[in-house]
Amino acid sequence: MQVSVKYFASLRELMGEASSVIEIEEGTPISQLWQLIIENKNIEFENVMMAVNMEYVKSEHQLKSGDEVAFFPPVTGG
Repeated sequence: MQVSVKYFASLRELMGEASSVIEIEEGTPISQLWQLIIENKNIEFENVMMAVNMEYVKSEHQLKSGDEVAFFPPVTGG
């Protein structure tokens, strides 16, 4: 199945792209997708916020075909 992946803020620069389409198995946890991405890009970035279809989700959220996934660096306030 395919999911659409978007990267925001400093992650966009780190990835070298704003978005991508990735082929994964149905039911893959979003945390496993993130691990696959950082391994393929050969980068280290463990602390990331995750959203699916514009709603924040936990790392164990299972993905389904057509999901729009977004990854954000942690947000800090001041």
